Amino acid sequence: MTFSVTQNGKPLSKKKYTWDPETKTFSTNEVNLVLDFSGMDGVTFNTGWYCTFNTGGYCTFNTGGDCTFRTGGGCTFNTGGGCTFNTSGECTFNTGGWCTFNTGGGCTFNTSGHCTFNTGGWCTFTCGGNCYVTRWDVKGVTEIPEGKTIKLRKYGVKGYDEVKPPHTIVIDGKEITLSEESYEELKKSLS
Repeated sequence: MTFSVTQNGKPLSKKKYTWDPETKTFSTNEVNLVLDFSGMDGVTFNTGWYCTFNTGGYCTFNTGGDCTFRTGGGCTFNTGGGCTFNTSGECTFNTGGWCTFNTGGGCTFNTSGHCTFNTGGWCTFTCGGNCYVTRWDVKGVTEIPEGKTIKLRKYGVKGYDEVKPPHTIVIDGKEITLSEESYEELKKSLS
């Protein structure tokens, strides 16, 4: 597995990071890095702020903010704010605010406010205020309601539906999660 990591244009000393080839985990506390793991899937990154990532898909990012990501699909991002994401679809984003997202469809976004999203359909959003999504498949802009969870309609269909949070009930000490519809049906059957 070949990769490169530079800081301020120079290769990062191997003493400043760890790389576990068995688990494909890269870890450092360093900032201002350029990490080139092009074509490498399934890598976990633990880094500081102001980093730029070039990777394959199905990676996990645990970083500070103000990072730039160019990845394949199926990735999970746990970051601070001020990041820019250019990814394929089916990704999960748990970020701070002031981020820009250019993604495919089927992504999940849990962010603070002031974010901009350029996506396809089937994406789910839970955001702070002042967030907007531009859908490339229907050529439209939608304001995302603050504090609510919405899911965009399928590819080529404008609009969104509000997603109600699931209900959890306990039966014989086991927690069972029910959708809003299942919960309402159960309530009706017990009345």
